Amino acid sequence: MTLKVLIVPVTPFEQNCSILICEKSNQAAIVDPGGDLPKILDALKQAGAIPEKILLTHGHIDHCAGAASLAQDLGIQIEGPHEDERFWIDQLPEQSKRFGFPMAQAFEPNKWLKDDDIVTVGQVELLVKHCPGHTPGHIIFYGKDDHLAIVGDVLFAGSIGRTDFPRGNHADLIKSIREKLFPLGDDITFIPGHGPVSTFGEERRSNPYVSDMAN
Repeated sequence: MTLKVLIVPVTPFEQNCSILICEKSNQAAIVDPGGDLPKILDALKQAGAIPEKILLTHGHIDHCAGAASLAQDLGIQIEGPHEDERFWIDQLPEQSKRFGFPMAQAFEPNKWLKDDDIVTVGQVELLVKHCPGHTPGHIIFYGKDDHLAIVGDVLFAGSIGRTDFPRGNHADLIKSIREKLFPLGDDITFIPGHGPVSTFGEERRSNPYVSDMAN
């Protein structure tokens, strides 16, 4: 393993904020800091990691509400999601009111990401895949050497992301899972936005929505 991974559940939605730490440089990327920033900062401190950047999978409030504040406090940049998520990030103040979150401000990432971009965590490279469906600009991060993917709300253990939000699309989501995620390999462990980790192979075998036996 070239990455050490910490999972910090945050917000009332128990969203999996992932801290990815390069074992060679000790630099860290914080993926989807949706809130509870003291918990995230404490995990970084306990690990002795050096925060390098924030990575975002998509613009829903439980995944990105804390990004702007954390980036400012730590003096680091925000990379991602895909620019099609501007639609959601611009609505963060409205999302805050709707879901009872502390007021989150809209922001502009330092870099929007697109399909097949490469992002780095210290000396580790992660491949970006654009996986629309749950939201139009949702992306995932794939670490080939670590057989690891951070998939946000595209795929869960035994389930898939919701598509009933504005600009969600069920057919696009199924296509993203089957054509962007599963080809990465059955042995890939993935961290979803909520709930336990699983592997793509396990979901291909047993997930009622996207298994090889599902319609």
